[in-house]
Amino acid sequence: MRFSIKLKFSLFLALLLTLALGVLSFLVLRGVERNQIAQTEIYLAQHVKTVNLRVKQTYYTGTRLEPQAFLQQRGRTLAGELAGFTGLDVTLYAADGRAAGTSVGEGPAPERTPDVSAALAYALEGKIAYQRAGGALLYLAPLQGPDEQMGVVQLRYPLGREQSFQRTLLNLFLTTGAAVLVLSCLLGYLYFNRAAAAIRRLKTAAESIRRAEYIAAPPVKRRDELGELAEGIFYMSREIESSIAAKDEEQRKLQLAVNKLQALEQQQKQYIGNISHEFKTPLTSIKAYVDLLDMYDDDPELLRDAKQNIAKETERLYQMVEKVLQLTALEKYDFESRAELLEVPAALRDVCGRMRGKAERFGLTITLEAEPSRIWMDPESFMHIFINLLDNAIKYNIPGGIIQLRCETVEHEVRITVADSGIGVPAEAREKIFEPFYTVNPDRSRQSGGTGLGLPLVRNLVEKHKGRIVLLDSADQGAMFQLTFPAV
Repeated sequence: MRFSIKLKFSLFLALLLTLALGVLSFLVLRGVERNQIAQTEIYLAQHVKTVNLRVKQTYYTGTRLEPQAFLQQRGRTLAGELAGFTGLDVTLYAADGRAAGTSVGEGPAPERTPDVSAALAYALEGKIAYQRAGGALLYLAPLQGPDEQMGVVQLRYPLGREQSFQRTLLNLFLTTGAAVLVLSCLLGYLYFNRAAAAIRRLKTAAESIRRAEYIAAPPVKRRDELGELAEGIFYMSREIESSIAAKDEEQRKLQLAVNKLQALEQQQKQYIGNISHEFKTPLTSIKAYVDLLDMYDDDPELLRDAKQNIAKETERLYQMVEKVLQLTALEKYDFESRAELLEVPAALRDVCGRMRGKAERFGLTITLEAEPSRIWMDPESFMHIFINLLDNAIKYNIPGGIIQLRCETVEHEVRITVADSGIGVPAEAREKIFEPFYTVNPDRSRQSGGTGLGLPLVRNLVEKHKGRIVLLDSADQGAMFQLTFPAV
């Protein structure tokens, strides 16, 4: 059977209050009783002094008798006088223990009083003795004669008033204690109900966390241990949520890495296939000319044509191998590059100066418009990027065409545009030109020595330096590439 915590706390509080009230009532009643006994003893001791004085006065004013004879003759009369004087029932005992007189009703005194032989024997030895008899207290004290103790005086003190007071006090404790107990239990139940409600909220918050429904604030705001527990549960919820989010993020990154590795694996297979295919074409041409020379080694025209074509294909193979090595070197580029503050206009003028001779051989003109700007970049990589772009602009241009370079700073970015008046890039090829070994026009590439590796190399170098390269739409004939780098 399940008991709620507020009921357990309320029952415990009721038990504790009952025990406290019981102990308090017992101690108070015992204290009152002892105080009443002490006051009664003092009161009766004073009356005993009065009795002794009155007995001595009567003894000395009357006819002188022996003390025991005095008690036997005057005992009953004297007991009645003393009872009227003290307001208490008085009994006088002689030295031999026999009753000499009493003020209790009519008839022989021994028949009117309870058995007090034990207390009487104790009092005859000169000591105070008392015992309860029904609703009264019998107080026995020595009765002094002219020279020594002549007997015992017994005072009967009614205890009705004291007992009534004790009963009243007990009833007061019972009624007041019951009221306090009920009120305390009610208030305790309400208080514990509030605490139990806080515990229920904490339990609900813990169950929510178990269901991965994390809390946004502490479930309880109190300045006690429950409040501290609520803060701890809230902190635990945030930490678990953060850990789960971090785990999910790591899992997402891991999945992305796996997907990227799979894509790289597929790309590597395609890359190896493309390399094999691209290498096969010039080697096939070289092998064909070698076979022809074996057959017709005395033909001067064939020899001249073979020398030219073998030299061209060899140069193409050399460029292909060099670009492949450059692409491979990008894997360790981050460790070997030396980035520095680069003045873009000066670097572009250097590139144009290097490529101007080749452009002039094809009747092309290179122009440069550059605003003052600086970027953080490796100068060698910068040179690789723009020599490749200018080389492509020369290869795929038209006779008498132009190549325009423009550099400007826009919104904390350095934008460099390379535009040519050549054959341009078809719409269907715009998304593929940055793939390794892809060429827009294979025949034109073979004639000009294009390998399809220049633009992939350019893009990798640009992205290594936190830049980006895009092929823009050109209103005129030709291609327009825009490169963007963070300005310094």
